[in-house]
Amino acid sequence: MATEFPLVDVTGGDGGVVAPAWLARAEPVHRQLRTGLPAAYADRLRAVFANGARMSVATEGDAVRGVALWRVIENTYEGRRLYVDDLVTDEAHRSRGIGRTLLRHLERHARDLQCDVLALDSGTQRTDAHRFYFREGLVIPAFSFRKTLK
Repeated sequence: MATEFPLVDVTGGDGGVVAPAWLARAEPVHRQLRTGLPAAYADRLRAVFANGARMSVATEGDAVRGVALWRVIENTYEGRRLYVDDLVTDEAHRSRGIGRTLLRHLERHARDLQCDVLALDSGTQRTDAHRFYFREGLVIPAFSFRKTLK
């Protein structure tokens, strides 16, 4: 029997933080993916939320086991998309269905928000994550190019 991981949408529909205490519980898991986040984590997240991002977490008891940071974007080549900035499962609890639970939660949000696609970027070095994404039906439709401006 699979373990269930309750999901909490930490932010409201407008990106406002509903329960700021969740940030402190999500931070250690989130930092496993985003090691370069500033010491002022809550301040950074509030700024990200103010620009339309939302956060969902998968829980086990009082512990956060997975974090998804996402937003809805409209563009010319896909239409309306639910874009996942960050999707991370606590490394000590991987391969238990937490990532799949979060991804399905995001897909439900995408459908409810009338999105045409669910999309994310993943670093080229994250081969384990890529295997997971392929298993979950995601594909690579394009290359992503960028130039650092700092």
